[in-house]
Amino acid sequence: MNRKLGLHRPILDGKVNFPLCLAPMVGLTHVALREVIREYLPSDAFTIWPTEMLNSRRVPDENLETTPETMRSESETGLVPQILGNEEEPIAKTVKRLIEWGAEAIDINMGCPVQKALKHNYGVALMGDPSYAAEVVRMTVKNSTVPVSVKLRAVGSTKEFDELLTFVQGLRNSGAAWVCLHPRTAAQKRRGSADWEQIKQLHKAVDFPVIGNGDVQTSDDVIAMLEETGCDMAMAGRALAARPWMMWQLGERLGFSAPAGKEGLRAPSTPEEEGAEYGKVLVSLIKKSVQFFGEDKAMRKVRFYVRTTSVWLPFGNALTSVCAKAQNTDQMIEGVEKFFSVPHEMSARTELRQ
Repeated sequence: MNRKLGLHRPILDGKVNFPLCLAPMVGLTHVALREVIREYLPSDAFTIWPTEMLNSRRVPDENLETTPETMRSESETGLVPQILGNEEEPIAKTVKRLIEWGAEAIDINMGCPVQKALKHNYGVALMGDPSYAAEVVRMTVKNSTVPVSVKLRAVGSTKEFDELLTFVQGLRNSGAAWVCLHPRTAAQKRRGSADWEQIKQLHKAVDFPVIGNGDVQTSDDVIAMLEETGCDMAMAGRALAARPWMMWQLGERLGFSAPAGKEGLRAPSTPEEEGAEYGKVLVSLIKKSVQFFGEDKAMRKVRFYVRTTSVWLPFGNALTSVCAKAQNTDQMIEGVEKFFSVPHEMSARTELRQ
């Protein structure tokens, strides 16, 4: 396997050389998790890094250094914050602040299916109005000095592909630099299988980068998505949060160097090795969460992380209980280390419906 898999079309003017990135996820894609995952990125790899969804009506008045969703470390590169928005004035102010903050691109969310976003004509609601969605891209590009991308969901079926293509071409004509397609409909949310055929068809039909998202749980899935769809990158959400070493595993397969500090080692590969690594990741996440968020917020964020990612462990509910009962992060670390003092095998895949 070589590095030519994926990245047929340049992202961030060719700076990106690694075909896997983290998905923007509410409550998960914060600085502490990004820092944990970065520790597994090959030392010679560069990819893009999202934030949680940011409301363009709020960002202009927030302290970006202390707001949990926009906290970042000084060493972070490749930051591509994701915004929700549909009005030019707040979008313009938000984009300006985020570029000053360090954004290397701006991503517009047109895929969020939650009611709160739909109520304000954000997220996937914009997919019901192609001309207005294109206008949102135009107004964002107009006010940005960095590339603008869009994350969107699928149409109902591959038979309706022309509808999706027309929509994406409108985004492209308005200046979008790339799109990420999660080929589940808004009604599906996390249920059912992602229709990778739509990613394949879209990549064939357009002349700019397409990132594929959906049902990527292992490095095997990353390779399969890149090979089967021809997309430029794969994006993984909860599964990459659960197994950050997927970055390391993929790097080994594509001929990248080992992550910094892991030279001479190999990535975890057996279910038992992965189970043990999850325990190490969790302890690291607890410590970094305290560092960035303080004790109380750290406990809430870690508990949410465990509820979301422990489904890949046979006794995930027991681990969730350990973290829920801890009175402070020291007790949480003690409980986690005790839990993983015996072997645990991590499943390759889960239903992803939690």
